[in-house]
Amino acid sequence: MKQVFYLVLLIIGGLTACHSYGKDNSNKQPNVVVFLVDDLGWTDLTCYGSDFYQTPNIDRLASKGVRFTNGYSSCTVCSPSRASYMSGKYPATLNCTDWIEGHKRSDAPLKVPDWTMYLDTAEYTLAEAFKDAGYVTGHFGKWHLGENEIYWPGNQGFDVNKGGWTWGAPNLNPSKGYKGYFSPYGNPKLSDGSDGEYLTERLASEACDFIANNASKPFFLNFCFYNVHTPLQAKAEKVEKYKALADSSKNQMNPTYAAMVEHVDEAVGRVIGQLDNHRLLENTIIVFTSDNGGLIGRGNYKFTNNTPLRLGKGHMYEGGIRVPNIISAPNALVNGSTVDKPMITMDFYPTLVELAQIDVPASVKSGWDGCSLVPLLNGETEFGREFLLWHYPHYHIEGATPYSAIRMGDWKLIYFMETETFELYNLDKDLGESNNLVKDYPDKVRELAKRLSHELRKRQAQQAINAETGKTVPWPDENV
Repeated sequence: MKQVFYLVLLIIGGLTACHSYGKDNSNKQPNVVVFLVDDLGWTDLTCYGSDFYQTPNIDRLASKGVRFTNGYSSCTVCSPSRASYMSGKYPATLNCTDWIEGHKRSDAPLKVPDWTMYLDTAEYTLAEAFKDAGYVTGHFGKWHLGENEIYWPGNQGFDVNKGGWTWGAPNLNPSKGYKGYFSPYGNPKLSDGSDGEYLTERLASEACDFIANNASKPFFLNFCFYNVHTPLQAKAEKVEKYKALADSSKNQMNPTYAAMVEHVDEAVGRVIGQLDNHRLLENTIIVFTSDNGGLIGRGNYKFTNNTPLRLGKGHMYEGGIRVPNIISAPNALVNGSTVDKPMITMDFYPTLVELAQIDVPASVKSGWDGCSLVPLLNGETEFGREFLLWHYPHYHIEGATPYSAIRMGDWKLIYFMETETFELYNLDKDLGESNNLVKDYPDKVRELAKRLSHELRKRQAQQAINAETGKTVPWPDENV
């Protein structure tokens, strides 16, 4: 009997040891995975109201994490938002205020100022913070933060770079045999796969290999999709699926765009599945976001629909800046809920380092424009933010002209530089921004214009220049 008793103890001990081995990874620093999608609109996910696109994996992530309903990108175009995410600073602070290289309009009433067309290597990036804390860092997908390789991921804190280089869209160049989202890619940081391999699936495979190779170490995985940026391309079987589901009564109807969204969702599911396979999921912080609002297109070229929001990418209305933002943190007290407090791209840097308990130099923290969202993840109702700021002294191919804007509480003021005029909206009562309240609330216009001007001056933001007079466009408070 005694031998049987000891044998049972040995078996139990062995099982316990195996169980503990499987959970060893939970004792290390939390892993971090960020999914940053290109041009994904606020209503492009089922959990944010899409009536056409299918996103079960992302919806599941949102149901287990925290879904922000007033989440914003820090710019209406990609490069500034990406620089903002990596630095914790407003684009105006960085002087990186348009995508690289931007749209040029020689005949425009205003001349746009010079801007920084790269993420300065002097910035202490989010990746560098994690790397210095002992994390293995990997970037997968789009970068678009500098034409020279000195500004690419390998020189900005990433140990691994798969696919991040100068371009902000897949290389579609038939004369050289490059096929955009299908191999061959013509990407110097991503070797070609088999003919017809789909870019998003390839990047997901690379990310999964990164997880497998670093499962015993803390890692920071930065998955920046090229989807759903143009050119619109997806696997034929997915496109056919959505052609069959298309319905003119729906807000969203583009079957290729829908297929590209599904490719994103499947990639997210694969990466989360790989975390689960290695028993890392419960010790991983996951972020899902987009770099700007959805591209609606012009004329016969229609892409997505941001209803009930006004317009889309490039524009200062909500359709251009409001995006899906989801955070799943293992110890967040409000997981499985929504938060309606406004948040923005720069908040991810201070939030992630606080969640991972990483020390960042005080000199770096003092330069942040972002706020840690940890109080909101723990159920607090306030976290000390007064305003959100946008600054875009540029023209955009979708029709936008230079503007600045500020949101304080439910109020949003837009300053259009060409006409030196304002629009004022109450977002709580008018999410679609259909009722301009400038004439009804002149005191509110003055208040917000004064604060907007103060914050822009504080950051030494550059203003557009009148092409005829050569004078700088006045600050907002000089026109009220």
